[in-house]
Amino acid sequence: MVPVDIAHTDKLAHALDTAAYLSKLYNAPVTYVGVTAAAPGPLGHNPAEYDQKLASFAAGQAEIHGIETHGLTVVSHDPTVDLDDALIKTVHDTGSDLVVMATHIPNVVDHIWPSNGGKLATHTDASVFLVRG
Repeated sequence: MVPVDIAHTDKLAHALDTAAYLSKLYNAPVTYVGVTAAAPGPLGHNPAEYDQKLASFAAGQAEIHGIETHGLTVVSHDPTVDLDDALIKTVHDTGSDLVVMATHIPNVVDHIWPSNGGKLATHTDASVFLVRG
């Protein structure tokens, strides 16, 4: 499973490449997960439009890397607030055993609030591979 923000895929290159490499190495499909609101936003007027963009992104990754991919759209009341819970639920629902996700260099705030990856690692049985860069 790879959480993605399709508005910022340029910042996910290292994580996407890592997931693709692992997919090829272990002949495992990759599920790209996007969390969106039901309300209109810059990535779609509704969840169906967002889902089409995520599916297109997943198909593009399949073509670029020669791997099996899927897109999974998760609808949340407030993705900013609910992101961790939505991803935790999705790990459980999909039975994912590995989450590959982009991260940033830690700063002071990370000592107060846990990171998304840290939250996934402590609240799921999945291994979490954080990729910087």
